[in-house]
Amino acid sequence: MTDEWLTLSDAAKLLGVHPSTVRLWSDKGALPVHKTQGGHRRYKRSEILLWAETNSRSREEALQPEGMMNEAVKNVRMHISEGRLQEEVWYQKLDEEARSQYRLSARSLFQGLMTYISTDGQEAAQEAYAIGYEYASRARRYNLSYVDAAKAFLFFRDALVEAVIKVYSETNVPIKRAAEMYTKIHTFTDEILISLLDTYRKLESANH
Repeated sequence: MTDEWLTLSDAAKLLGVHPSTVRLWSDKGALPVHKTQGGHRRYKRSEILLWAETNSRSREEALQPEGMMNEAVKNVRMHISEGRLQEEVWYQKLDEEARSQYRLSARSLFQGLMTYISTDGQEAAQEAYAIGYEYASRARRYNLSYVDAAKAFLFFRDALVEAVIKVYSETNVPIKRAAEMYTKIHTFTDEILISLLDTYRKLESANH
């Protein structure tokens, strides 16, 4: 019985965690996993039991900020692709080229935030300024007001925050750690928003 094959859900039950946690650990290479020809994850009971006994450190590493953020970004992409952008008034003002640029702009926010988290905030000011400048200059280029520019940024920021909360709740991250991550996200993104508004004002003044 110790060598029987388990599904992802079975492995999650055996380890006492949410299936999303097992998926994350597997994708990070922290948990031994096998793939069927159809691409489904399968686990050997003996390997899972051995891992649970001897690899608590790997389990902890799988829940480091970088791994969590990668999972959150996947959720954000799904969130955006579900059509919520179409409901945004500022988005409706854009042509197809501009919409494409804004969808791509989400990546700079995610990458900047991951860099900020993984480097413990070093060079955060420059990173925040650069991203804020990008959002401001794009808004000006596509004739959006500074209010719409801020709304566009906040849409992507809020989508990311929602995704992070979802991942952290599903993987049973301690409340203290989740609160620390939440604070870091808002500290960094607040700096971006300030940069965005300041840059927009300067660009507007330069054109008068």
